[in-house]
Amino acid sequence: MEVKKLSISWQFLIVLVLILQILSALDFDPYRVLGVSRTASQADIKKAYKKLAREWHPDKNKDPGAEDKFIQISKAYEILSNEEKRSHYDHYGDAGENQGHQKQQREYRFRHFHENFYFDEPFFHFPFNSERRDSIDEKYLLHFSHYVNEVVPDSFKKPYLIKITSDWCFSCIHIEPVWKEVVQELEGLGVGIGVVHAGYERRLAHHLGAHSTPAILGIINGKISFFHNAVVRENLRQFVESLLPGNLVEKVTSKNYVRFLSGWQQENKPHVLLFDQTPVVPLLYKLTAFAYKDYLSFGYVYVGLRGVEEMTRQYNVNVYTPTILIFKEHIHKPADVIQARGMKKQVIDDFITQNKYLLAARLTSQKLFHELCPVKRSHRQRKYCVVLLTAEATKLSKPFEAFLSFALANTQDTVRFVHVYSNRQQEFANTLLPDSDAFQGKSAVSILERRNTAGRVVYKTLEDPWTGSESNKFILLGYLDQLRKDPALLSSEAVLPDLTDELAPIFLLRWLYSASDYISDSWDSIFHSNWREMMPLLSLVFSALFILFGTVIIQAFSDSNEERESSPPDKEEAHEKTGRTEPSFTKEPSSKIPKKGFVEVTELTDVTYTSNLVRLRPGHMNVVLILSNSTKTSLLQKFALEVYTFTGRIVRR
Repeated sequence: MEVKKLSISWQFLIVLVLILQILSALDFDPYRVLGVSRTASQADIKKAYKKLAREWHPDKNKDPGAEDKFIQISKAYEILSNEEKRSHYDHYGDAGENQGHQKQQREYRFRHFHENFYFDEPFFHFPFNSERRDSIDEKYLLHFSHYVNEVVPDSFKKPYLIKITSDWCFSCIHIEPVWKEVVQELEGLGVGIGVVHAGYERRLAHHLGAHSTPAILGIINGKISFFHNAVVRENLRQFVESLLPGNLVEKVTSKNYVRFLSGWQQENKPHVLLFDQTPVVPLLYKLTAFAYKDYLSFGYVYVGLRGVEEMTRQYNVNVYTPTILIFKEHIHKPADVIQARGMKKQVIDDFITQNKYLLAARLTSQKLFHELCPVKRSHRQRKYCVVLLTAEATKLSKPFEAFLSFALANTQDTVRFVHVYSNRQQEFANTLLPDSDAFQGKSAVSILERRNTAGRVVYKTLEDPWTGSESNKFILLGYLDQLRKDPALLSSEAVLPDLTDELAPIFLLRWLYSASDYISDSWDSIFHSNWREMMPLLSLVFSALFILFGTVIIQAFSDSNEERESSPPDKEEAHEKTGRTEPSFTKEPSSKIPKKGFVEVTELTDVTYTSNLVRLRPGHMNVVLILSNSTKTSLLQKFALEVYTFTGRIVRR
C-alpha cells in the first residue's frame, strides 16, 4: 500500500514539474522582456537590447538575479532579431527551437505516466495540437493580405475551396481524411485550395463570416458561399460545381452545332467542342471554360446521343477517346485538334492558350487591343499589327475574306492580323485613314506598331483602298517583307484614341445582374446563416415590427377612448352678427385645441365627467353651465358669446 502511494506521489510530482515547465515557457515574453511593442522595428529592438544589456550585465550589475535577467534579455533579443523566429513566436508562442527534442521528451513523459494507469497510447497522442495536423494544410495556409491581394483577384479565373480550422476541434480532426482526398483531386483539376487557422487569423476568419470551426466555403468572382452539407467527397465536388455559372458550356447536338460554331462573328471568339462518352460535362472541362470564358466559347458533345454520328464523321472524331476541337473563322474545318485518353489540366491549358484568338480578330475593346498589339519593348521584340478598317456587314464581305486568307497564309510570330468596324470605332478609324475621298465607304489596310500605352503609334496605310485583289495582297506582302529589314518604313505617327467596349452590357442589364446577385445572396444568407450571422438582421426586423405594431396598437386604443368619451354630435348652429362671427357648438371631446372663431361646447355626462373635470391639467379651468331643457337653447348661445374671447373649455349639462 505504501509503495502504491509512493508511486502515485512520484507521478503527481512529475506532472507538477511538467506543468511548471510549460507555464514557465508560456510566461516568457520576449517583447515584455525587452520592453518593446509587437510592431517594433529591428532598430528599436536593437536599441532596447543594448540599453538593457549594459544595465544587467553581470560584470557591472551586482544584483543576485542579474545573471538570470541578462540570460532572458539575450534570449529575447535572439528571438526578435531573427525574422523567422519572431514570426514563429508571433504565430505559435515559441521560437521553434528544439521542437523535436522537446516533443520527444513530452511524449516520453506522458507515455511513462499513463502506462501505470493502463491508458491507451492514442489517448495522449490524439492530434489536437496543430503541430501534427498543420502538416497536411501547411502549404495552403492563408493570411489576410494574401487572401485580399491574390485569392480574390484569382477567383475570377478559378473557384477556391477554403477550410476554416482551429486547435482543439474534434470535428476538424474528423473531416481531415475526406478533406485531404478532395484537395488532391480538385487541385489537380484547377480548383484553388486555402486553409485559414481561426486562432491565428481571426481577422480573416471574421472577414469571411466564419464564426465556428470547422467551416468550408467557396469563393468565385469574389463572392463567398458556405458549404452546408455533410463533408463527404461527392458533396464537396458538387459544391464546387455549383459555384460555377450554369451557362459556361453549351450542350451541342447535330441540330444546333452549325449555329453554335457560326457564333464566332458575333461573339468575336473561337469556339471549342469537346467530344466525350459521359452524358454530363466533366468538371475539368467546366473549370477550363470558366478560366477562359473571356476568350473562347465552349460546347460539349455527348457521343452516345443519337444523331451525333454525322458530326463525328464530318470532323473525323474518334468516339472512344476524348477529343477537343477548336474552330475559328472556318466552321467546316477545325483550326486545331487534341486527343488524349486521360487529359491533364496542363495539356488542356497549353492547347487553349495557343488558340485564344481568331486569325483576324475584331478589336472590340482597349483591353483586347493591348493583348493583340502589345507595346514595343525592345528592338528585338517588335510586334506589328495589320489592321483592316472595314464596314460592318451581316455576311462576310469579299475584302474581309481576302484579308482572312492572307492572314491564314502569313502566320508569323511578329505580325498579328486584326480588323475594325469603322462605323463602331469612328475616331480610331479616322486617325489611321488619310484625308482623301478615295476611302469613303471602302476598306483600308494599315500596318502599325505601338510605341507606348498612351496611344502613340507609328503606322503606314496602303495608298489604295483594300478590295482583296491579288495586287492588294502583293503590295501588302511587299511591305511586310520590307518591314523586316527596314522598320523606318512606318513613317507616319499618331496618337490613337481608346477603343470603346462594344460587347459591354448596357446599364440596365448591369443593374439587373447586380440586383439578382444581391437577392440571391440575401436568400442564401437567410436560410443558411447561423444565428450569430443573423442577429443584426433579426434585430433590425424585430425593431421595425415592434415600432410599427406598437404605434398601431397605441393609436387604436387612443381612438377607442375618444369614441367612448364623445357623444353623438348635435346640429351646428351658426349665427352671423354684424361685423362679428358667431360661435359654433360641437359635442366633440375638448382635448383638441379650439379653432380660431369657435367655442367648443361639450355636454357633461357620466362618461366625460372624469376626463373633463377630475383629470384637469395644470393651468386649465373648466366652467360648468347648468341648464334645463327649456332654457338651454337660448341661454347657451348667449353664454357662448360672452366667453367667446376665452380659449378655455365650456361644458354644458
